Amino acid sequence: MVAVVLLERIEKLGQMGQVVNVKPGFARNYLLPQKKAMRATKTNLAYFETQRAQLEATNLNRKAEAEVVAGKLAGLRVVVIRQAGESGQLYGSVSSRDIALAVTEAGFTVERHQVVLDHTIKTLGLHPVRIALHPEVAVSVSVNVAQSPEEAEMQEKGLDPLRLADETPAGREPAEGATAKQGG
Repeated sequence: MVAVVLLERIEKLGQMGQVVNVKPGFARNYLLPQKKAMRATKTNLAYFETQRAQLEATNLNRKAEAEVVAGKLAGLRVVVIRQAGESGQLYGSVSSRDIALAVTEAGFTVERHQVVLDHTIKTLGLHPVRIALHPEVAVSVSVNVAQSPEEAEMQEKGLDPLRLADETPAGREPAEGATAKQGG
């Protein structure tokens, strides 16, 4: 285990200024290169204490900016168009990159590492997704995964396009429905 001092709050690890023990790979590959922590040596701890006020002020500014953006972003609904099978199972999945791109197209700059997917999205429908704008500020957006923009509108209204398609087979095969109406 390696002792590091955190330079910002990290979810499930600790608060800014806290000295925590982490695995060497986590420190070497993530915390140190991302400037989220420093090794907990005497000189680094002394340096941190001299810079603590500046780091906390910077963190508060970033948090305030994130809260403003979160207020605008809350309740956002984005549509992701994907191909799927008859049962609504996607051919592939919707990734954090796809969601970040959709949110960015909606007018908000979001990086893919800010999109928190608890599970992979592999089915059509509405899915709540968390966007972490700051270590202490997160907002939920609704991702509407559909096969077409029309289907997305139906899902927004609470209708299930797959169930409706099964109930009205004439809608799937307009040629048969048209000949049946002309004949009768």
